[in-house]
Amino acid sequence: MNTASKPVLGLVITDGVGYRNFVLSNFLKEANKYFSKIIIYTGLPKEVYTQLEINEKIEILELPVYRETSQSWFWRKFKEVAHLQLHKGFFGINDNLKGNYPKSNSNRSLVTKLIFGITNHFHSEEFIQWLERQQQRTISTQQTTKACKEILKKHPADLLFFTHQRPPYVLPLFTAAKECGIKTSAFIFSWDNLSSKGRMAATFDFYVVWSELMKKELLYFYPATPTENVKVGGTPQFEPYVLPKYSTSREEFFRRFDIDPELRTICYSCGDISTSKNDELYISIIAEAILRKQIDEKSNFIVRTSPAEAPDRFLKLKEKYPFIKWNFPAWYLARQDHPEPWSQRLPKPEDLRDLRSLLEYCDLNVNMCSTMGLDFMLFDKPVVNPVLGNENNGLYNDQRFLNFGHYENVVKTGATKIVTRQEELIEAINQYLETPGKQKEERKELVNMQIGVSLDRTSGVIASQLSKFCQ
Repeated sequence: MNTASKPVLGLVITDGVGYRNFVLSNFLKEANKYFSKIIIYTGLPKEVYTQLEINEKIEILELPVYRETSQSWFWRKFKEVAHLQLHKGFFGINDNLKGNYPKSNSNRSLVTKLIFGITNHFHSEEFIQWLERQQQRTISTQQTTKACKEILKKHPADLLFFTHQRPPYVLPLFTAAKECGIKTSAFIFSWDNLSSKGRMAATFDFYVVWSELMKKELLYFYPATPTENVKVGGTPQFEPYVLPKYSTSREEFFRRFDIDPELRTICYSCGDISTSKNDELYISIIAEAILRKQIDEKSNFIVRTSPAEAPDRFLKLKEKYPFIKWNFPAWYLARQDHPEPWSQRLPKPEDLRDLRSLLEYCDLNVNMCSTMGLDFMLFDKPVVNPVLGNENNGLYNDQRFLNFGHYENVVKTGATKIVTRQEELIEAINQYLETPGKQKEERKELVNMQIGVSLDRTSGVIASQLSKFCQ
């Protein structure tokens, strides 16, 4: 423990979403109450923090860029595929496993096929932990890890808090922390990461999770984890929705998007193209229904695209339906030529104001099984989930996402209207425009299940739990 009366926290910001969740929220302010100092070890360029109100108790250190070696890749891939094999009884994980099987015969693909063959027979939790140790052994000798170790020696912390548990580029700092005897903790990044995605990057000492449901999932998938080392803290992802600095008036919202304040407003929120390939179809269906007056009430129509991608794939729709208002998230690329370019995209504060205003003043949301459904439900707005694609009709098969572990709870609670045909989508929109209170209690049930701490207490609870990990 640090000799100061309060410990030192090392906050590891790996990407733009971590920046959004833990820098643009109230987390730094709350953490200042529990820690004598906060060191931000950042995978983003240091200059992205210059416009923020950083006080003297906060130090920012830029981490070296990690480029994975072939040897480290081999052990990581081995570990991840073994984890997927062990838990392939879960639909989402099995879907992920199938998607990882190579379609080519490149050298790396042939190695991956060999890994699949071995892990089909050997994939116990003990074997996976052995693979993880081999991976960390290869990382410990790399220059990036040695550089991280020097950083930690010169700027030590009592606890490192990784704001994302999955990306492999956290491993040099994690391995350096282990060698320096520094405790590690991780925040579970998203609601689908445990039951539908791959193995964590490493075995951390402590975890902060969204809810009791997520705690139960973590203890199931990582059975060696002591129960007392997993704490429920909610998620700061939604905290901007209760912070005054991100609020706008209703009048400002209608001016900002240049829409008619007398009409109801439909918002379609897109996923990224890797999992939400039918977005253009669903937007077109709604736009055509508005043109043909199949939607009973004349409505404004706003589309918010995913922050994870540029708006290119929607430009033809923008030209075809000029009455659609578009919200292209105000995220920017902080650094070029990075091995993980998606990690370098981060939001401007005005994007949080845009997003909150959409949630607060739109009347209903349409999305394909996105976490955005939770965002709208926090404002008690009804949500429609179109999943028109299946294995047989030639569309991208998005119906399979209904069987993923995290979305099964949405289906079971009945918190959204899930539609599998075009006419059902229009019917669901009409029903919600007429009676927006439908499924109100179901929405509340789902929110309480997924988010275990009220938004106004989230940062304080997380900071408090982290300080206890230092004891």
